[in-house]
Amino acid sequence: MPQKLISLTYHLLQEDQVATKDHLEFSRLLTQITMAARIITQELRRAGLADMLGKTGAVNVQQEEVKKLDEFANETLISACEESGLVFGAASEELKSATHFHLHGRSGAAYAVLFDPLDGSSNTDVNGSLGSIFSIFRRRSLQGVGTDADLLRAGRELFAAGYILYGPSIMLVYSRGLGVHAFTLDPGVGQFFESHYQIRMPAHGAVYSINEGIRRRWQPGIAAFIDRLQSEDSPAGKPYSTRYTGCLTADFHRILLEGGVFLYPEVLGNDGHYSGKLRLLYEAMPLAYLAHNAGGRGSTGLEPILDIQPTSLHQRVGLILGSQAEVHLAEQIISEAVSEKECESRA
Repeated sequence: MPQKLISLTYHLLQEDQVATKDHLEFSRLLTQITMAARIITQELRRAGLADMLGKTGAVNVQQEEVKKLDEFANETLISACEESGLVFGAASEELKSATHFHLHGRSGAAYAVLFDPLDGSSNTDVNGSLGSIFSIFRRRSLQGVGTDADLLRAGRELFAAGYILYGPSIMLVYSRGLGVHAFTLDPGVGQFFESHYQIRMPAHGAVYSINEGIRRRWQPGIAAFIDRLQSEDSPAGKPYSTRYTGCLTADFHRILLEGGVFLYPEVLGNDGHYSGKLRLLYEAMPLAYLAHNAGGRGSTGLEPILDIQPTSLHQRVGLILGSQAEVHLAEQIISEAVSEKECESRA
């Protein structure tokens, strides 16, 4: 008997029957985001034939060369947020400052959206997996004009978060704090249909994901943790396999469904200090929120990602993300390494 198809639209309508005005508005906003995702999908499919591969020649606020598809995805998502009439402002990894919308007399825009428009853009020219990651905050007060303070919030205050994975199938994964759900795009009808309901991340997995090419620069404790995963004394009771695509969305999606751990720890820079690479607001926070709502955990190794109070739009952090067993073990080993280093420095 064929599986009953539940569209994203129907899923949201069912939830709206017992929901507040906030939820009704979220349904409209999520519909806009998925519309943008379908537009980005179409451009990705023909990128090699439409001169959309390669770089624009510009450099973004992160001092990274901008890919043509980065720019297209960013503009598409910004437009979708503005046209919703529900978003007072948006911030993106690609833009130096937040964009505040003039809503032409419309009032009550209660939401801020933050996003990484095209995660894994180094994969664009080799036909690799890509993603779009988004976070949604609700304004603390509807009085006056929304400000950047409404965007600089800890992850515990998130209203919703999710991502689009552009892989062999196009998938939407989101949470509004009441479970994590996934929907797959049927290209024939242009609709997203439910493929995973109430995802629960396994308590442990048998896979880890990390860029091992920079092992010598990892923050203290990470190498010891990876060695532990490669041993029989791992949480799985056997050596783990490694999977790393260069796309955070794709790597996290595997961990979300199968368990395990993703790491992009702080690394030693040329200045002699350790610092993170991934952006707190656009990457670490929304995925930690999804992990948390699926029973997993997100951490820097020393503190939960969701507890960090952002101080700037482009703040970076080290990130450990995945099942409870692996993340707790990583925190334990890192804490021991930090304590040992502190003892050595006092000796």
